[in-house]
Amino acid sequence: MTTRLIAIDIDGTLMPSTGPRISPRNCAALQAAEAAGIEIVIATGRRQAYAMPLIAQVGLSEDSVMISSNGAVVRGFDGELLDRRFLPLETARQLCVALRGYQTMVFTFDREGAGAMAIENLQQLHARVAKWVEANRPYLVEMQPMERAFDGGEEPVQGMICGTVAEMKEAEKQLLLSDVAADIAMHRTEYAGRDLSILDLLPPGCSKGAALDSLARIRGLDREQIMAIGDNLNDVEMLEYAGRAVVMANASEELLVMAQQRAWELTVSNDDDGVALAVEEVLRQNGESNGEEKIADGIVVEFAQ
Repeated sequence: MTTRLIAIDIDGTLMPSTGPRISPRNCAALQAAEAAGIEIVIATGRRQAYAMPLIAQVGLSEDSVMISSNGAVVRGFDGELLDRRFLPLETARQLCVALRGYQTMVFTFDREGAGAMAIENLQQLHARVAKWVEANRPYLVEMQPMERAFDGGEEPVQGMICGTVAEMKEAEKQLLLSDVAADIAMHRTEYAGRDLSILDLLPPGCSKGAALDSLARIRGLDREQIMAIGDNLNDVEMLEYAGRAVVMANASEELLVMAQQRAWELTVSNDDDGVALAVEEVLRQNGESNGEEKIADGIVVEFAQ
């Protein structure tokens, strides 16, 4: 079946490891796909305002859609809201208590300006994710105790803590055994080389995959018409949902094992334009299915062995 929509993660997938510049080949491939009538959807754990300056360099249409905050918000580049889910205030307050010892709690609200993100301890958070803190500093407000962030009655769309890989696995295990487990969805992102892990805390049932399903229903698309490309554990539900799943060669070890078990496709790394290779192959195959001339040769996208 012809691919009509491609959902693409940002960090570790579309973005290189070395900096904020998306490669010319990746940009060209996404522009070519859009010109061929394939919808490009950006699916990220970042909030939209944090992601848009990076994605703007690709040159996608203002009609494009972003799945942000790991699926909690679906909004057009033009600001049109398509879907959004909130963490209930009582759930957020329970999380504050349960995770107090980590001192890296962040809650994200779906708005702009100072206070769009409430943080528990600036010093502790900066020690873990200094670049993130510096990039988002205008939006951060420190709250102690963290529950003060909800005094105005506004529900967050996303919670997060970060730490070492071992710490976040322990935090996840701790929450699974807690009273709040049934009221949240949890998604880990791991960067083993930096011994850094992020545990996202979302409304129940919320994921990139659930958001992609919501968008597909709006678009009238079957799963078989959708490709998803990702590199980390927070991409799993999106990869499971898509009719065609592509995993980056630089993906986390756990995801690479999963890709092998499920016969998902494997492309080269984010530093070798793996997204472009996968998208170029789709364009070639779509062209063949329409009896058109091939537009890309020598594509290196293969099934995980």
